[in-house]
Amino acid sequence: MAPPTARIDLHTHSTASDGTLSPAELVRSAAGAGLDVVAITDHDTTAGWAPAVAALPAGLSLVRGAELSCRWHGEVPAAPLHLLAYLFDPAEPELSAELARVRAARLTRAERTVELLRADGVEVSWAEVLAGAAGGTVGRPHLAQALIRAGLVATTTEAFGARWLGERYRLPKEDIDVFRAVALVRAAGGVPVFAHPRATRRGRTVPDTLIAELAAAGLAGLEADHEDHSPAERAHVRGLAAELGLLVTGASDFHGTHKTVRLGAFTTDPQAYERIVADGVTPVASG
Repeated sequence: MAPPTARIDLHTHSTASDGTLSPAELVRSAAGAGLDVVAITDHDTTAGWAPAVAALPAGLSLVRGAELSCRWHGEVPAAPLHLLAYLFDPAEPELSAELARVRAARLTRAERTVELLRADGVEVSWAEVLAGAAGGTVGRPHLAQALIRAGLVATTTEAFGARWLGERYRLPKEDIDVFRAVALVRAAGGVPVFAHPRATRRGRTVPDTLIAELAAAGLAGLEADHEDHSPAERAHVRGLAAELGLLVTGASDFHGTHKTVRLGAFTTDPQAYERIVADGVTPVASG
């Protein structure tokens, strides 16, 4: 049982995907930031779980999770969205296979993006992008870092602009249908939570009617407190969660130096955390 004063951050990334801290560095930094619970939620992978568990500092609990790349096909073009999956069995074969498929699609997309850049005379090396990913799931932040190293942009934000990876050199990837993703997470014993559902600054958002349908299909919660939500958007998410009987989470979506947000910038209420724990596989706790 988490104490009422517990500080809980349920959305962070390591070098297993597109963060800049290794899983071991991530959990040590979480403890240093005064967190009591941290979730490791790398994109479409569980590769960071074991090293995070091995390095878990005393007094810190680890929620093992992943951020799933999903699509809703109720609009044209299909809308991208992210699903946070907590405390699921990584050996469940269907979910494991889908995650492997999405990782392979991410790799193909990144390599094709490099080919497009090079065709336009942009000197970015695919080998360099792979080296920067260091074996983790390849994502756009790795491409952004290659553009920064080439002196073409100054920041990740600039790299994600329309001139570069945000539009001109942005390619679609083969994500998981969101209803299938919810079903797969539930079948693996996990708890699905919709990540930053109203973050209009990221682009398109999906209608509340879809969230209601997902709730009926097994969605457990909504991430309300997030750096990409305005105060009004946070309030809207909380109101929708209350209407649908969903739990509410808050988290930093920490990526290390790829973002300015710090660990624990936004946190989850201990009561919501206990609802997640009651539904999923037990978190790992260090004494």
